[in-house]
Amino acid sequence: MSIRTDNKPAETVERTPLVARLPGRLSRFSWVDAAVAAAVLVLLYVVLRVGHGTTVAFNTHQNVKVDTDPTQLPYDAARSLLRMFAALAASIVFTFGYAYAAAKSRRLERILIPALDILQSVPVLGFLTVAVTGFIALFPGSLLGLECASIFAIFTSQAWNMTFGFYYSLTSLPRELDELSRSFGFTRWMRFWKVEVPAGTIGLVWNGMMSFGGGWFFLVASEAISVNNQQYALPGVGSYAGAAITDGDLGKVGWAILTMAVMVIGVNFLFWRPLTAWAEKFKNEQSEAGEIQRSAVLDLLRRSHWPQVLGRLLRPVGRALSTAGRVLGRDDRPLVVDRTRQRTGDIAFTLVAGGLILWGLIDLGHYLHDRTGLGVFGEPLLLGLATLARVVVLVALATVVWVPIGVKIGFSPRLTRIAQPVVQVLASFPANFLFPLAVWFFLRTGLSIDLGGTLLMALGAQWYILFNTIAGAMAIPSDLREAMDDLGVSGLQRWRRLIIPGIFPSYVTGGITASGGAWNASIVSEVVTFGGTTLTATGLGAYIAKATASGDYPHLLAGVAVMSLYVVGLNRLLWRRLYRLAETRYSL
Repeated sequence: MSIRTDNKPAETVERTPLVARLPGRLSRFSWVDAAVAAAVLVLLYVVLRVGHGTTVAFNTHQNVKVDTDPTQLPYDAARSLLRMFAALAASIVFTFGYAYAAAKSRRLERILIPALDILQSVPVLGFLTVAVTGFIALFPGSLLGLECASIFAIFTSQAWNMTFGFYYSLTSLPRELDELSRSFGFTRWMRFWKVEVPAGTIGLVWNGMMSFGGGWFFLVASEAISVNNQQYALPGVGSYAGAAITDGDLGKVGWAILTMAVMVIGVNFLFWRPLTAWAEKFKNEQSEAGEIQRSAVLDLLRRSHWPQVLGRLLRPVGRALSTAGRVLGRDDRPLVVDRTRQRTGDIAFTLVAGGLILWGLIDLGHYLHDRTGLGVFGEPLLLGLATLARVVVLVALATVVWVPIGVKIGFSPRLTRIAQPVVQVLASFPANFLFPLAVWFFLRTGLSIDLGGTLLMALGAQWYILFNTIAGAMAIPSDLREAMDDLGVSGLQRWRRLIIPGIFPSYVTGGITASGGAWNASIVSEVVTFGGTTLTATGLGAYIAKATASGDYPHLLAGVAVMSLYVVGLNRLLWRRLYRLAETRYSL
């Protein structure tokens, strides 16, 4: 191959096969490379060893008893982590596909985004009622069916937040990046992988971290499953804690809490902290920040030769994907299109989709009418007002408390290093692990569960606002902040001119997911049980939890339908309008 530079004669560059070059690289390998290789081998061994337990024989006619021996906790922790990361991988794939389809097609957007509003409002327990039976039938005689059902339940608590965040990043792509893609004639695949994914990486990483924490919140519900009045439990920290809480054994609850804290801190140090530090390279700014985030694990990987070797080995795969992406065509139009223009195809699509939805609602109405009558909606509609009040108070208080704190953390890499593990532990810690303390506190102080339920809901929902605010503050270009410093803009004026416009899109994403998460968290927060004591709040969450426990499908469907109605109505009246404002006024 000849390469010509300026007017110099062509030089012949001899290409040596990769395999022939590896020995020279291997000779330069140090103890860092040995440590990384050993860590990868240990990780693969643990995954294979733990994964073997997911395919053992399983009899659906026998209840599974949870082993609450503390020596079993390391294995339970590994099984829980395997489920969490499997659900995270599924959530990332779903996020890319769903958000891309909604952002690129006006017709699909009208269906997919309202559907996403409904999906995030349907409680995890509602998903499990249908999913468990289907997965058991899909894998008869194997524990893999219950494993898939558990992973699916965790997936439903992770995917929606990530999808909303990535959808917004696609619809608010900076104009210069959009023009760059079209000017260079990128294929649609190249635009997605080289432009759109990097532009949304910071928000995706922080939303992924928050979604991972949301998965911990529903760990007990996903690992201890009830089907046809039979109780099934998978080995895991969630099922261990659930059994300890049911037995009223505070000592074993303490062991579960300690194990959960170790897991959260370990995952943060080994996985999320390196990712957040690596994502700094995707900030859209003209000058380099004076202080950047650091990660000991990321520094170790950068000192190793394995990433370069792996990159060379995978380069043919990247070329093959790039070649295959040409089938998708070139990037010949801007992402933002005229959403108000109506075409014949749009009208036909709306009529067909609307007809199918109307048919489904009519069929649901007949089902409920034949069993309980349409009056079944009256009680959940009234109870929904009580839960709505809790949600509104929660979001308002979380905004006032956590937005200033999130901005402070996001603006300071040094503070981020200190605060991120603490915030991650608080956000990831399942609230139902604290139910024994909550019951004791409510009984000792006389605090009503109607008020205390709001505090328990906050444990699972307020963190969406904090994490998205941190991500929004980190994404504000350093040169804009330095310009404000040079101009002497501070105080309220700085918030109006820089901070609020900079974090507003991320805050809206956090607000809408916090609102949906609060509705979801009401299922486990309005009914608190420890030992033989049960406290029940007045609200839609308690209504759905009661219908789920008793297997009352008409009332369960009515409760889920009403909750979806409240969530979609709130999103349409408030959050969707704020989304449009963020797109038109506050995008970079």
